[in-house]
Amino acid sequence: MSEPVPSAEEIEELRGSHITEHPDFPEPGVLFRDITPLLRDGAALRSVIRYWSSILPDGIEYVVGTEARGFVLGAPLAYKMGAGFIPVRKAGKLPGTPASLSYDLEYGSAVVQIPQDSLPAGARTLVVDDLLATGGTAAATVELTRRFDVDLVGASFLIELEGLRGRDRLPGVPLTTVWSIPN
Repeated sequence: MSEPVPSAEEIEELRGSHITEHPDFPEPGVLFRDITPLLRDGAALRSVIRYWSSILPDGIEYVVGTEARGFVLGAPLAYKMGAGFIPVRKAGKLPGTPASLSYDLEYGSAVVQIPQDSLPAGARTLVVDDLLATGGTAAATVELTRRFDVDLVGASFLIELEGLRGRDRLPGVPLTTVWSIPN
């Protein structure tokens, strides 16, 4: 017997009680949102995963999650939807010759990688991560995923910080979020 999907109001209450804010971390002027209280509460996490999966398109075959919190959230989301899970890793974490993409961040650059044989062409694929902020990592993950000639059905995030305009870096990509926060 499956559990009922929580209402949007119930999910909003969980945000208030399970996402903590830490001013000036990791540097002055940044307000860090910590999802650890949500992750440690099994009932709350199950509720969020049930709700999140209910607002996504049907027929997703693969969830692509970005290291590290995209793994933590993407894997149970994929499980709930009956999809496979593909990890997108930081450079040097995968054997062989993975597909790679270098991209710029606010203060430097980074590389994301995916196993070369991860996704079959045409597969209905969703990119997942915990947070959409400035959009650099999300845009790189989307671009890397598209190299596999998949049917990218969208990108989805637990939290979107609207004021940082990360969605502007994902033109034409359908986006879903569980929580949108002004910033």
